[in-house]
Amino acid sequence: MAGERAEGRRLIAVTGEDRAGFLQGLVTNDVRRAGAGLVYAALLSPQGKYLADFLLHEREGAILIDVAEGLAEGLLRRLQLYRLRARVAFADSPLHVARGLGPAPAGALADPRHPALGWRLYADVPGGAPAIDWDAIRVAACVPESGIELVPEESYILECGFERLNGVDFRKGCYVGQEVTARMKHKTELRKGLVTVEVEGAAPVGTPILAGGRPAGTLYTQSGGRGIAHLRFDRAEGWMEAGPARVRLAGQT
Repeated sequence: MAGERAEGRRLIAVTGEDRAGFLQGLVTNDVRRAGAGLVYAALLSPQGKYLADFLLHEREGAILIDVAEGLAEGLLRRLQLYRLRARVAFADSPLHVARGLGPAPAGALADPRHPALGWRLYADVPGGAPAIDWDAIRVAACVPESGIELVPEESYILECGFERLNGVDFRKGCYVGQEVTARMKHKTELRKGLVTVEVEGAAPVGTPILAGGRPAGTLYTQSGGRGIAHLRFDRAEGWMEAGPARVRLAGQT
């Protein structure tokens, strides 16, 4: 099997005749497209805050949820809470998650978030040892990672680029947190969000960024002199301080 193991991931299989309708009323994207490929989506709190993000794919009578291991138990608890009388069941899938770049093997699916992320494959055997620098790819494409740039109970998906990453559908109808998300889309201008920055030096993930001594954001993943930061756009001018490092918007002079 081609590709490398996607470490730190868990596959949850959602089965039952109500599986598609059940998830459709909960998550940010259109689950009906999950049979044709991968769908990127999130589960939000009623207040519109991020709880978990995942990739969905329907095959052989189940919808697979490809989610970060650290978020899986919390996601399952939420799904059980919302289940009520829906005819659905949840179980760990025996399949393994592999990912890779370049020519895709049979059965592989394009990652819908960004072309630079290549493909994913759900198979009976694991892939090879990880060898690709995915952090460098994510930083260059400004793709957030679960539990790093995407912080449960804090992040808002539009500030994290979900529209650009094909992670939200504004025409699919209601889902948990939809009202807040729609209001951010249609009635306000985003004043902060995730961006790629140039980095001189290095700083721990989560280091506060200061502009002229005032809070301006937070620095997250870094690779090759660049990083992903959550910034207030009105303060993101020139070089800013991030602990022992300096940062500025990529491409800014």
